[in-house]
Amino acid sequence: MLTIETLQKFGADTKEGLGRCMNNEGLYLKLVGMVLGDAGFGKLKDALAAGDVQAAFEAAHALKGVLGNLSLTPLYVPASELTELLRDPDPSQADRYQPLCDEILKQLEVLTALQ
Repeated sequence: MLTIETLQKFGADTKEGLGRCMNNEGLYLKLVGMVLGDAGFGKLKDALAAGDVQAAFEAAHALKGVLGNLSLTPLYVPASELTELLRDPDPSQADRYQPLCDEILKQLEVLTALQ
C-alpha cells in the first residue's frame, strides 16, 4: 500500500510533493497511484524501440513533468536526463537512451511493488 512512509523509502521527496498538493495527503497519494498506470511509460518504450526520437522525446518530457511535480525522484532523475538527451538528439549519445529508459521502467516496477 502506498503511504508517505513507503514513498520516502522509495526516495520520493514527499515534503515537496505534498507541498504541491497543498499538503493534502489523500490527493498526493491518489496522484502517485495514477502515475503507475500512465500510458507515457509504454509510449516511451515503444518509441525508443521504433527509433522514433521525436515521439520518445514527447513521452519523456510529459513524464518528466508529472514525475517532477510529484517529486518521485528515482523516476524523475532518469526521465529528466533522457528528456534532455532527446531534446537535441546527438547520434553519438544514442546508446544512452535505452539504459535510461530501462532505469525509468525499473524504478516504476519498484514503485508499483509498493502498492
